[in-house]
Amino acid sequence: MSERIKSLLQYFLLRLLLAPLSIAFVASIVFWLMRLTPGDPVDVILGVRAKPELKALLREQMGLTGSLWEQYLRYGQDLWQLNLGQSLNNRATPVVEIIKNFFPATAELTLYAMVIALMIGVGLGLVTAQGGAVAQGVGRIFSIVTYSLPLFWVGMLLQLSLGVNLGWFPIGTRFPVQMTPPVGITGMYTIDALLAGDWYKWAVSLHYLALPAFSLGLGISGIFERVVRVHLGRALQSDYVLAAKARGIPATGILFNHALRNALIPLVTIGGLTVASLLGGAVLTEVTFSFPGLANRLFEAIVARDYPVVQGIVIFFAVIVVIASISIDLINGWLDARIRY
Repeated sequence: MSERIKSLLQYFLLRLLLAPLSIAFVASIVFWLMRLTPGDPVDVILGVRAKPELKALLREQMGLTGSLWEQYLRYGQDLWQLNLGQSLNNRATPVVEIIKNFFPATAELTLYAMVIALMIGVGLGLVTAQGGAVAQGVGRIFSIVTYSLPLFWVGMLLQLSLGVNLGWFPIGTRFPVQMTPPVGITGMYTIDALLAGDWYKWAVSLHYLALPAFSLGLGISGIFERVVRVHLGRALQSDYVLAAKARGIPATGILFNHALRNALIPLVTIGGLTVASLLGGAVLTEVTFSFPGLANRLFEAIVARDYPVVQGIVIFFAVIVVIASISIDLINGWLDARIRY
């Protein structure tokens, strides 16, 4: 085993050992935030004018009795046993089942948003990095504006312009109510439709996904544009690129075989960290488009003070971010021999 692979393996094992601590920290934060903010799930369910004895009975059934520290210890014990609990508003529905049913929609939205962000950001970054002062200025303005725009505002503009006024796209939901969604194992309608060979349902699914995915992808495309523009611009001015030009290598070969390969290494890091931004932005996007994903379900649970659902979904998102972070570090270490952990 080479020294480089051994170093990556040791780093991977260390990150695996530290991952539970990161997830436990996030779980603790969300537990205390939910309980220290105003509002009582019992009042949400029964109303503020319900009889005290009914409230006490429901609080007992929901496991909300005892001090906050006692509830926190029970919560930690359940997490240790990988038990995320059940919804307070529907005691027959486990949180794991909610995640299983709603996450495929969010995963599909995130996947297409990432593709759109990469296409716009990397494509524009390639152009602006090789351009002059005007192109550089356009790239800077684009990255600043797209990063600053509120996602819900972008979504509403797209709904009004392309949905309501022009009627080109649906303004909400995930699939027509009068049609049966594609049936498959992934829960992602476009992929399941492709696997079933149903091109019509694939087109319909893509049609309904277009506006929310573009809205979410546009918001983060400026990040990719800036990374490509800055790092590719530096690579094009480096000594090895100048030497390649002196040897008579074509400009296209220099761009794709030398400069772009090194410039894209930071993009891998940014792409992995952007997963967290996509999950956070998915909440605003899904609420704006009434998209039935896990992020929208998280918003509904926060409004309803459904503690177990909020805690379970946030912990699930935290696990995804931790896995993405570890994976990106390992990929960077594998791609760039200069990196040592």
